[in-house]
Amino acid sequence: MQIGIRNRVDNGHSIACKVAVTSKTFIDEDCTVVKRQASRVVETTALSPRAQTGLNSPGLMIYRAAPYILLLTLLLVLYGHIGLRLVNDWYTLPDLSHGFLIPFFAAYLLWHQRTALLMIPLSPSWSGIGVIIAGLLLLLVGVFGADLFLSRFSFVILAIGITWMLCGLAFLKQIRFVFLVLFLGIPLPTLVMNQITFPLQILSSQLASLLLPIAGVPVFREGNVIQLASIQLEVAEACSGIRSLLSLFTLSVIYGYFLEKSTWKRAILALASIPIAVAANAIRIFGTGICVQYWNPDKALGFFHEFSGWLVFLVSLTCLYGVQRLLAIFPGKDVPVL
Repeated sequence: MQIGIRNRVDNGHSIACKVAVTSKTFIDEDCTVVKRQASRVVETTALSPRAQTGLNSPGLMIYRAAPYILLLTLLLVLYGHIGLRLVNDWYTLPDLSHGFLIPFFAAYLLWHQRTALLMIPLSPSWSGIGVIIAGLLLLLVGVFGADLFLSRFSFVILAIGITWMLCGLAFLKQIRFVFLVLFLGIPLPTLVMNQITFPLQILSSQLASLLLPIAGVPVFREGNVIQLASIQLEVAEACSGIRSLLSLFTLSVIYGYFLEKSTWKRAILALASIPIAVAANAIRIFGTGICVQYWNPDKALGFFHEFSGWLVFLVSLTCLYGVQRLLAIFPGKDVPVL
């Protein structure tokens, strides 16, 4: 019998292994052939608590966490001022106030999927390096070109690439909806906003001009200006409905995630928020015209105009709920929660 003792390291833990080898001899009936069969008994014994304490020492833990700390530090240096500017825009610009919902919703999505994420084996891949390079290039263009949209957009692209490289494609697919949600918190470029806002102004003016004569209010519309008998109403950019449109679209995405399991129903619910927001804004202008004609122009353009904004938004949420209940009539194939 031979006995050997050796040490090995498995998954960061040192284990002492004692291997005992025994030999047995077998002789055939004709006594001409000798066979030997070895059996091995492996006995493992864990190291002492003192040795285990060394493996979990603070120094070793810091060493393991150092790459991640360095990565977070670099991201903070690159995007710290960009993030602060974004939060300031959420706070100061009413059109972007819905942005405060995005980080909390994204964090909830990650927490809600924590069990599924822990079950996915990490498979780092260099395939994500191309996405990382693309994100850094967008950041350079945004910073040197003074384009806030590209700078903010690059953060999400860079986060996608880092996740792909460190955790693998399977992990990235599991949290793809989180990255889509992050895009909702990024304000659109001014050029794009102008291309959306002006058509909304014209459309809201047209709808209000069609409704006001039904209530006995004579109107004459020229562009985004509605001429009433006693006053002129101008549908400005702030009254175009873009604020309620962006907010309602974001809320419809969140609302659909919690109440619908079917992907196509979620998509319809999000798309339905667009005509609902446009129609609600037209009704708001219609209500303002009614108050100007039959009540008091000063009050109509003051208190009522501000109060009606909140009231119409609540009506929009009610309409969104009605669409969701209507979709519940149709059977939908359940899909895994994204």
